[in-house]
Amino acid sequence: MSLLPIFLKLEGRPALLVGAGTVALEKTGSLLKTGLRLRVIAPQARDEMRALAAEGRLEWIPRAFEPSDLDGNFIVIAATDVPEVNAAVYRGCVERGIPCNSVDDIPNCDFFFGSVVSRGDLQIAISTAGESPAVAQRLRREIDAQLPQDLGAWLRNLGELRREVLATHPRGDERKALLHELAQRPVCESDSCPSRQLVRQPLGAKPAASAKPGTVYLVGAGPGNPDLLTIKAHRLIGSAHILLHDDLVPPAILALAPGAEVVNVGKRCGRKSITQDEINGLMVEHAQAGRSVIRLKSGDPLLFGRAAEEMNALREAGVPFEVVPGITSALAAAAAIPASLTDRHAASNVIFSTGHHAQSHNDAPVPAREDATRVVYMPGRDLTLLAAEWSAEGLPADFPCVLVSCAGQPGQQVHATTLAALPTAPPLHAPSLLLAGWALQMPGVLQNLSSISMAAD
Repeated sequence: MSLLPIFLKLEGRPALLVGAGTVALEKTGSLLKTGLRLRVIAPQARDEMRALAAEGRLEWIPRAFEPSDLDGNFIVIAATDVPEVNAAVYRGCVERGIPCNSVDDIPNCDFFFGSVVSRGDLQIAISTAGESPAVAQRLRREIDAQLPQDLGAWLRNLGELRREVLATHPRGDERKALLHELAQRPVCESDSCPSRQLVRQPLGAKPAASAKPGTVYLVGAGPGNPDLLTIKAHRLIGSAHILLHDDLVPPAILALAPGAEVVNVGKRCGRKSITQDEINGLMVEHAQAGRSVIRLKSGDPLLFGRAAEEMNALREAGVPFEVVPGITSALAAAAAIPASLTDRHAASNVIFSTGHHAQSHNDAPVPAREDATRVVYMPGRDLTLLAAEWSAEGLPADFPCVLVSCAGQPGQQVHATTLAALPTAPPLHAPSLLLAGWALQMPGVLQNLSSISMAAD
C-alpha cells in the first residue's frame, strides 16, 4: 500500500467523530490538540467524553448516526463497536469526497493515525498502513526514549534564529550552510548564546574568540555493535559536529554521524599514527571554535583509553567535557560465552589488565589469585610468556582460559582452552580478549563451546 505522509493544519476546521466509547476516546485527545472543531455523534458516551463536552471542548449529540451528519466536515472518524455503522459512515464519506478513517478497519479507511512522538512543534509519526499498530507503538517508544525532553524548547529557539537568518542574510549556499550548521548546535534563549552570535556575524566571518567553547564528549562506542550503544551515545553521535574516533570503531557506528566531520585518530601497533598530544590539541581546537566534539572510544572511555590524559588537557584548556560510559569489551566477551565473571563459589574478584602489563615483571613470582577472574585486553598473538608467568604464580595447568575475538559483533570467535594449552591456541582476529578463571568452568559454560565457534549477530 502506497501512502503519502503529510501533516494537516486542522485548526478551526470541522470534524466528525462517530462513536463515544473507549476507541473513540483514544482518538479524541490527538484530535483536540490540533484545534479543530469536533462534533461527536453517539447515543451514549463515556464519562470522560461527557466531561469534555461539558467543558466546551467538543460538541456531543446523543443520538444515532445519520448520513446527513457528514455534510460540511473536513475529515470524519468512525469509531463505533458496530462494523455496519462504521462501513455506512465510510460509504457516505466516499459519496461526498470526505476523507474517512474507520478505526481498525483497513478497507474502509482513506487515512491512518500514526503513532506519534512529540516534543513541542517536533512531531515524528510512524505508520504501518494498518498492518501492525503494535509495531508502530514499539518504534514510537524506542524513538521517544532516544529524544531529549528539552528538544521542543531547542526547536523553538532554533526557529527564531532561522527566521532571523532568512530576514538578514541573502539567499545562497552560505545561508544554506549556516542553517544546517545551526541545526547541529545547541541553541539557548540568551543573547550570549554562541549560536545567536554566529547568526549576527557577517557570512564567512570566523566565530568571535570570546565565544563560549563547545563541549567535548568522551563517548564509549561499546564492543562495536550499534545495538550495544547507550541511547545517549547514539543521540550524541548523531548530532556531533566532529567525531574523533579510535581505529577499532567500526563503520556501522560511524555511519550514525552522517552530518559530522569524521577523523580517525586511532593508534595501532606497527602503524604510523597520530600522537596523544595531537589528539588533545584537536579536541581543544574544535571545542574552542564552538563545535560539539565527540571523542569516540572503543568499549568504555575510562578503561585503557587514556581518558585521564584527555580530561586533564581539556581541564587545562577550560573546555567543558562529559563522559558517556560504554559497554566494555570484557562484558561483551563474557556474554559471548556466555559466562559470569564473578561467582560466589569460584570468583569473588575480577582483575582487568592489558597484555603489556598482565605479566608481573617481578624477580619472584607473586602468589596466585585463583579466586579472581582475569581479563586481559590486547593479549597479543604469542601467549607463551603470559602462560609462563601465570604458571610461575602457581596457577594450575587446568586453569580455564577463553579467547574471544570481535566480541558482540558479526564474525565473533570464541576459543576455549586451558593454561597449559594456551601457548598453542590458534591466533584470532583483533580485537581480542583473554578471560581466565574458575568461574568459566561452572556447569553448562565451557561444555557449550566447540574448539572454535562462530557467532553471527
